[in-house]
Amino acid sequence: MKFVVDTHCHTVSSGHAYSTVMEIAKVASEKGLKMVAITDHGPSMPGSPNIYHIINQKVIPDEICGVKILKGVEANILDFEGNLDIEDSVLENLDVVIASMHDVCIRPGNYKENTNAVMKAMENPYVDIIGHLGNPNFPIDKEVVVKKAKETNTLIEINNSSFLSSRAGSMGNCMEIARMCEEYGVPMVVGSDAHIAFDIGRTDKIEEVFKYVSIGEDSFLSTSEDKMIDYFKSKGKHRFK
Repeated sequence: MKFVVDTHCHTVSSGHAYSTVMEIAKVASEKGLKMVAITDHGPSMPGSPNIYHIINQKVIPDEICGVKILKGVEANILDFEGNLDIEDSVLENLDVVIASMHDVCIRPGNYKENTNAVMKAMENPYVDIIGHLGNPNFPIDKEVVVKKAKETNTLIEINNSSFLSSRAGSMGNCMEIARMCEEYGVPMVVGSDAHIAFDIGRTDKIEEVFKYVSIGEDSFLSTSEDKMIDYFKSKGKHRFK
């Protein structure tokens, strides 16, 4: 499987990341990627940028070094009702929106609470991707969540960073989620969750894992920029109308 789209990248503006948009685009181009998403953290994350930084991404060119640049955000799920830390009036003008749970922004709940938080977030029409869903600190009803993703046309992310130093213990959950996504016809994307340009497009651990499970290439949109664009059109994104 060759992935040419990375839908989860952080710039220096996230506060605990170390590269600029230009550096990310340059490395992405050198690695043969076709599209990358700039998804700095929403304002509830310590050290994150001011909301005007997220809004003003319109000044970023749509393409740099031959790589399409998606202007987005990784919004934080704040409570078990799925509320996010960014207003819909901002989200609707972005190219891509990831919604994720981080334990510095929401206290990990029980199985039912976490499941409800994710499902409610997916009901927001501007949310495109649920980030690092396999995090064992936030146990969920996987089947219910995957079925909800299909119902709401929401993508499920398989996060390479979760197999490295972040979110230890995610692998088994991610494999189970991926199998369910394939079974129920829910598209997935891969995210490097890069916090430095050298990691842009890094999917080595994802590829290693999926050597051992029967997941077809068609289950991932990240193998084709055209597939991603078709998805964004289906969500009514202004840029791709």
